[in-house]
Amino acid sequence: MRICLIYDRLYPIRIGGVERWMRDLGIRLAERGHRVTYLTECQWPAGDEPLSDRVEIVGLGSYRRDDPWGRRPVQPPVRFGLGVFRHLWRHGPRYEVVHTASFPFFPLLAAAALRRRGGYRLVVDWHEVWTKAYWRSYAGPVVGRAGWLVQQACIRATQHALCDSRLHAGRLQAQGFRGTASLLRGLYGGPVTPGSAGTPEPIVVYAGRLTSHKRVPLLVHAFALLRESHPELRLDLYGDGPDRERVEQLVGELGLAERVRIHGQRGEDEVASALARAVCVATASEREGYGLIVAEASARGTPSVVVAGPENAALELVSDGVNGAVSPTSRPSDLAEAIARLADSGAGLRASTKLWFDANAANLLLESSLPVVLDAYGAPSDPEGATAV
Repeated sequence: MRICLIYDRLYPIRIGGVERWMRDLGIRLAERGHRVTYLTECQWPAGDEPLSDRVEIVGLGSYRRDDPWGRRPVQPPVRFGLGVFRHLWRHGPRYEVVHTASFPFFPLLAAAALRRRGGYRLVVDWHEVWTKAYWRSYAGPVVGRAGWLVQQACIRATQHALCDSRLHAGRLQAQGFRGTASLLRGLYGGPVTPGSAGTPEPIVVYAGRLTSHKRVPLLVHAFALLRESHPELRLDLYGDGPDRERVEQLVGELGLAERVRIHGQRGEDEVASALARAVCVATASEREGYGLIVAEASARGTPSVVVAGPENAALELVSDGVNGAVSPTSRPSDLAEAIARLADSGAGLRASTKLWFDANAANLLLESSLPVVLDAYGAPSDPEGATAV
């Protein structure tokens, strides 16, 4: 099949779970003989185009130098949506399937508008579906309402929807989706055995963007509370974002320079090695569409701390006391207690975490989602692979 994948970010230039999913999906599809084109925003200087012998990468728009943290102002997604529209106007008929992430919304709207002209199937990844209340709290009453209305327009477009979690699958249907939707449970495309053996190092790892909804400063405050009870622990932060300066300042103010290390964006192998050595992975994020980091850590026998909350689908991947701990709130005291509990659990919890991953690997691995994706494409697949929601 001729397949067009659309997302404005490209891994590893930009780091994130959706970026990883799109990269790994494109590779797996190409390995199975499909011809895959990946439309993305141009994120590289002229002459430095990324090359792939399996996936055709097409950069739309001009290289932007003013976005070092991966933030999305309004204008760039609009321009990217226009670029997608122009590309599909010219080349849409050559694709049998156009597969796009739901957010940013403008490429989805462009692909939906040209679906009949292009004659392709439209498949949409709904990694998150925001409620009207969350839109209002996130962007204010005016912009929040506008975002909500655009999301509603996307939901009503003719498409086959793919959801990563039951949380967002339920929201999609509750907000008026009347098409076909399928549940994906496997986004993890990495190794399935621990990266290292023996006793873990006394480090806690955070890997992800440093943005407001990730609430990394709360992890730093939690470590300040662990200063005396667990003096051996240190926190390693991997990733960049608009909150980096704030986090660095907070580390200095709390006197944690020897215990909290900010590594910035690092290579995939280095982060994977850190996950394997860590006593646990911790995140204070209020909003996750899936929580790929939990699967990545569990594959290596490393438990995870996540925070309970109505926007956090990562809760679906953590069984408290089995492969991690659920902090009841994002208060530093609760986060500190959860981290301490995992740090004190020793080899027993690591063995339990690996057993949990092995028992659930059939649903956690990306390969388990390929039959669902191919079914959405209308391609031959294992009929038992598709899970309707």
